Amino acid sequence: MKRRSILIATLVAAALPGLALAHGPTRQKVTLSTEVAAEPGEVWAVIGNFQDMSWHPAAFATTGKGGNEIDATRVITLGSADGPTISEVLYKFSDEKMSYSYRITEVEVDVLPVTNYSSHLTVKPREGGGALVEWRGAFYRGYPNNDPPEHLNDAASIAAVSGVYQAGLDALVERFGAPGS
Repeated sequence: MKRRSILIATLVAAALPGLALAHGPTRQKVTLSTEVAAEPGEVWAVIGNFQDMSWHPAAFATTGKGGNEIDATRVITLGSADGPTISEVLYKFSDEKMSYSYRITEVEVDVLPVTNYSSHLTVKPREGGGALVEWRGAFYRGYPNNDPPEHLNDAASIAAVSGVYQAGLDALVERFGAPGS
């Protein structure tokens, strides 16, 4: 009996490396930042309201409930009045730290090819004046199974999230100017 147990344990251990290769997608992460000439409080006054995404060029409209309270919700309409939407919930907020964190609760993967997405937006003082704005997120690709179609794979999800972040950060530089310019 002891020999049989050892044999089973050996077979299971030998199979584990193969099982590890058969897993689904891995969590992807994107972090982008930019520096602006305005002081942090001035930047936070524009981006620190969870209910207002009007500073982002992709946002046509934002509606929501709960202000900046934990579990507040917002729906961002993209592009035009009848454009696609992204629904989100706030799970961390700090005026003092000039940061908030939120999760997407509903989005079509054809709009943003991600699942299980969470994000963090923060404003920090920049050495020498101005502000550093950092936007980071973690998510899985839009297709949760193995062998995703190209438009829902890891590279597509990273590119899409990076594009959203970069467009928002570029809009802030346009609005507030770059340091030293």
